[in-house]
Amino acid sequence: MADPVQQNEADGDEGIEMTEPEKILKERKISWAKLRRIDSLNLEAGRVSNVRGHSAKVDWGTTLNLAFQSIGVVYGDIGTSPLYVFSSTFTKGIKNNDDILGVLSLIIYTIVLLPIAKYVFVVLLANDNGDGGTFALYSLICRYAKVSLIPNQQPEDRELSNYRLDTPSNQLKRAQKIKEKLENSKEAQVLLFIVTILATSMVIGDGVLTPCISVLSAVSGIKQSATSLNQDAIVGISVAILILIFSVQRFGTDKIGYSFAPIIFLWFSFISGIGLYNLFKYDVGVLRAFNPKYMIDYFKRNGKQGWISLGGVVLCITGTEAMFADLGHFSVRAVQISFSGIVFPALLCAYSGQAAYLTKFPDHVLETFYSSIPHTLYWPTFVVAVAAAIIASQAMISGAFAIISQSLSLGCFPRVKVVHTSAKYEGQVYIPEVNYMLMIACVIVTIAFKTTEQIGNAYGIAVVAVMVITTFMVSLIMLVIWKTSIWWIAMFFVVFGTVEIIYLSSVLYKFTQGGFLPLAFALFLMMVMGIWHYVHKERYMFELRNKVSSNFIRDLAMNPHIGRVPGIGLLYSELVQGIPPIFPHFIANIPSIHSVLVFVSIKSIPISKVAMEERFLFRQVEPRDYRMFRCVVRHGYKDVIEEPEQFERQLVEHLKEFVRHEYFFLEGGPNEQKTAPPPEAVSLIDSSLLAKDGKVGGSGLSTVHIEESLQQQNTPCISSGSIHAVTVARSTNSSSRIISGPIQGAEDEIQFIQKAMDNGVVYLLGETEVVAEQKSSSLLKKIVVNYAYNFLRRNFRQGEKIMSIPRGRLLRVGMTYEI
Repeated sequence: MADPVQQNEADGDEGIEMTEPEKILKERKISWAKLRRIDSLNLEAGRVSNVRGHSAKVDWGTTLNLAFQSIGVVYGDIGTSPLYVFSSTFTKGIKNNDDILGVLSLIIYTIVLLPIAKYVFVVLLANDNGDGGTFALYSLICRYAKVSLIPNQQPEDRELSNYRLDTPSNQLKRAQKIKEKLENSKEAQVLLFIVTILATSMVIGDGVLTPCISVLSAVSGIKQSATSLNQDAIVGISVAILILIFSVQRFGTDKIGYSFAPIIFLWFSFISGIGLYNLFKYDVGVLRAFNPKYMIDYFKRNGKQGWISLGGVVLCITGTEAMFADLGHFSVRAVQISFSGIVFPALLCAYSGQAAYLTKFPDHVLETFYSSIPHTLYWPTFVVAVAAAIIASQAMISGAFAIISQSLSLGCFPRVKVVHTSAKYEGQVYIPEVNYMLMIACVIVTIAFKTTEQIGNAYGIAVVAVMVITTFMVSLIMLVIWKTSIWWIAMFFVVFGTVEIIYLSSVLYKFTQGGFLPLAFALFLMMVMGIWHYVHKERYMFELRNKVSSNFIRDLAMNPHIGRVPGIGLLYSELVQGIPPIFPHFIANIPSIHSVLVFVSIKSIPISKVAMEERFLFRQVEPRDYRMFRCVVRHGYKDVIEEPEQFERQLVEHLKEFVRHEYFFLEGGPNEQKTAPPPEAVSLIDSSLLAKDGKVGGSGLSTVHIEESLQQQNTPCISSGSIHAVTVARSTNSSSRIISGPIQGAEDEIQFIQKAMDNGVVYLLGETEVVAEQKSSSLLKKIVVNYAYNFLRRNFRQGEKIMSIPRGRLLRVGMTYEI
């Protein structure tokens, strides 16, 4: 049976020709009856645009070019593993030459099974619109199931062009049941979040360990020619190189990125050529290691010691996670081609050549790589090895920056300054505070451990732990999203999970020999991220429970003592579903409002990017002639927050389009009865409908600034602050109050908004101090909220610095939330 609203609209449209925009608006108008059932900011948002994503097909020339570029960005870490794998495996020397074949067989099949079978052909496909990493997996799961701990999901988010998902049929009950269990289980949601931040913490820990082990192992080769240098001198040189690496981070990897791929390609050429030379010169028979029988014999001979040695073998796949984490710079096909066609053959040649050399010189196992280099190629190889180690370090440091940047949008990392250093690569970011913390940690680790053996023990735990978590999350994606056959899922989980658990048990055995380091890093970072996210979530829930009622706004509109000052006020809040409780506090302390007031919420969406034409969602706050709007600005975790001037222009242009479209609804469209739609349907328009780029006039606004002092009052939930000094450049008395009177039409409103824009934009920011409720809070909660969280908040960046708000146009009011 036809919807009566739809039927009436259709009957009224017979014989009338409409323009394309009018048709679009007409199609949206017919769903008013359905919209009234749901309470959300804007339920008809997100007209799909033709946004080219990572899934778009590209020609083979572009793919091959990306494949070559990926060599320099992705494979520096796994490419430098031949520097230390054999020495880390045979820490006590080689007792039986057949053990060399056993370890080579383990290396071969570890690379085939994990990087090739698991990552290249399965995990890379579990990307989030082309972006990889643990955070991308978590975001992908959050898009299909409501498992995010912060309840700010909106129905219109699913209409974003990058949000849309090519899913199989929903007829499979298994996926639906698992999804329902995830959405209804708080424990499962918390576990998923903990697993995610554990993996991200481990990858950040890699940003410390990779530079240490790569640079130290590369520099150690100088002892082959400069025998007078002792280990302390090697450590000193390594520390100097590490400080240099972190010192140039502020310039961005894009400045020197053009040389990355050729250097790493040259490195792979060197190690494969040297490997083939050693293979044919010393013992081509080591290729028998392709027979897995030698693995079995190795474990039979060595027993427990063979299991312990797996902690060294696993270092042959360090950097495998980088294939997935750095996927956003390239494409799935490009990474598959580069690894299968260049990296994998080069590594096989390198390890086979070293094994052949060791069959003749088993006593050289501690310096396997440099000892096996032909004399004439020693210095060129040494120079390229150091360069490759620096690039491997650079890639992991940049990866740590990118992960922290993504964690910020999840609300689980303290505010830090994120500098986007590259116009070419979106993921290339620089975080000054984190950079210096990583540098200090790297220097301390290098000086404390001195050799690659103990650092290798620590490194292995970080590598394998992330792999285990990736296996778990990809299996969940197979169940809920891909709806794969249960037999394929079981095979994936059992085969790869078993292998990784065996490796993890081996590296954990060396916990006291350096293995504790990544776990200590991860524990510290998880505590920081967990505390920040917990209080962030509780603060959001507090604002949601105490949001401003519509009656307050109506009373405010009728209050003759509230002045209106020229200009546009942007009141920032994280609340998506309403007006935050900080607003009445502003009015209580400063009884005036700008002629146009917009409640702005910067919302992070669990996708990588949001198209500009889909970014702004508006809704008008009643009464209409008060000119107050709510706006949600949606950003993906790789979107850049614009500079204030650019952001103001974009917001005002989209606001004017919103007003124009809204008036079209209010007027009922062409040749229709002039009946207004229900109040619930008014303003349910997305500014992305016909969004246009345009320029808006400047500001010319005088200083507006408040310094506040918080004084807690005897209120159960909210404590207000007292203002010490207020400087407002414009008169706020009743004679200057701007009252628009009856609304004349869309163009009048647009001109009014433009005039307000010309008068300037003021940023209104609430400085909320969060404390634990005195009576009902436990001692642990008081410690976490009152001390740990507030310590982090005071010692990291404040909100206006993150958004680069001009201090001369900032107005702040303090408030205390008791949670």
